[in-house]
Amino acid sequence: MDSLSDVLSLLKPRSYVSAGFDAGGNWSIQFSDQHELIKCYAVVSGGCWLSVEGVADAVRLEKGDCFVLPSGRPFRLASDMTLTPVGAGTIFPPARAGGVVTYNGGGDFFLVGSRFAVTGSHAGMLLGMLPPIVHIRKETDQAALRWSVERMMQELHEPQPGGFLVAQHLAHMMLVQALRLHLAEGLGGVGWFFALADRQMAAAINAIHDDPAHRWTLQELAARAGMSRSTFALKFKEMVGTSPMEYLTNWRMLLAGDRLANSSDPISVIALSLGYESESAFSTAFKRVMNCTPRQYGRGRSPASASAFSTRSEDTAAARWLKAG
Repeated sequence: MDSLSDVLSLLKPRSYVSAGFDAGGNWSIQFSDQHELIKCYAVVSGGCWLSVEGVADAVRLEKGDCFVLPSGRPFRLASDMTLTPVGAGTIFPPARAGGVVTYNGGGDFFLVGSRFAVTGSHAGMLLGMLPPIVHIRKETDQAALRWSVERMMQELHEPQPGGFLVAQHLAHMMLVQALRLHLAEGLGGVGWFFALADRQMAAAINAIHDDPAHRWTLQELAARAGMSRSTFALKFKEMVGTSPMEYLTNWRMLLAGDRLANSSDPISVIALSLGYESESAFSTAFKRVMNCTPRQYGRGRSPASASAFSTRSEDTAAARWLKAG
């Protein structure tokens, strides 16, 4: 798998609501805290404003634009930002699956897309590497994304047997295509996600993801990137926000955490599969990165203890690593 697929696999995104929104006239809707939800939508007709909490400027969305909101922050959609917003809960039925919601008679603005619940044990950290708004403009070469949107429209307007499953797969395609297009725009930034847009950095990151158990050296990773060791180390730190060896360790610990939370594999087996010759060496590295022992982490997946090992915690090395994105 490639690195973007690796991260999405750890997030375990599950599309559970795919729907359309048809609005008419003037309107303004406020969406509350989305927790660990990713939203991916495309504007089919008309235009509106998008405002996300913590982002200074509102974004203008036009027909053909696509946007992804990976942070779960409260946001607002409006035809006119001066209007007093109404709560989304008064318009959208809870967990409505499929179909089209019509507001003010519809006809002036149409939005289609999906919400994703992310169930991976590191969702907070992994989502933290993405910008709060991923905006793909209509001018972008987005043939694959446009095809997914058109198919989604057809599934919503003309329900067929198996339509729910088809909509789920289309929603996943929309999400991946949107993230791909955002990377291709090369807007820059510091963090793992933005570094994938650089051919040399992507080569090194993909090498780590392809074989996390390998005893990588700085020289080997530099060779993968086609650079000298010193130049590679400097560029990697500038673009990713951490050193190559720190990145390797943090990625290993994220993989380990996923195994501890979702499998019955013994710690010794997990340690060996990630390149550690002894369980004690692995446990030391895990505690340094995750602020708890592997056994504590494995036992701590209940809601009551989740806060202690919160993936949103600013105190874990992995959180600081991914937050840089």
